[in-house]
Amino acid sequence: MLELLKARFRENKNLHIELNWLDVEKRLLERPASLEILRRMEESGGEPDTIGYDEKTGKLIFCDCSKESPSGRRSLCYDEKALQRRTKNPPSGSAEQKAKEIGISIMTEELYRRLQSLGEFDLKTSSWIATPDDIRGKGGALFCERRYGTVFTFHNGADSYYSVRGFRGYILI
Repeated sequence: MLELLKARFRENKNLHIELNWLDVEKRLLERPASLEILRRMEESGGEPDTIGYDEKTGKLIFCDCSKESPSGRRSLCYDEKALQRRTKNPPSGSAEQKAKEIGISIMTEELYRRLQSLGEFDLKTSSWIATPDDIRGKGGALFCERRYGTVFTFHNGADSYYSVRGFRGYILI
């Protein structure tokens, strides 16, 4: 996994201009459990890479940098509550549960827009994002995508699911 991350780091310098691989590698080796989480992100199609530091914690942000929403994490409703309410034609699971299984958090809108400022993602797909409690409490959930050169944030019922909607996750290391 470390070699794959190193190769991806070198191929995508635009995602982390201010970072040095040796510093990233040192941090990963100090936290070996993080490599297992990154492996699970990779196996589900996320193509994890770092996009810099989190300003609040000083930790490295590793997130899904696949061009489209990770292929192994699509056709999911937003969370377990929505999955339980979906009695007719339920999806195979929820973004919330899949994120827990992998060991990641669902991207926030702020983080999604940060990723989009570094490249163009979700040109054909969309990704659930962390939804504020007040919206979720009314049955809704948020997702983002890039169309017409613009990043859009939309809403949908949390129990909806589509073959082109997945979710992007992240981990702070």
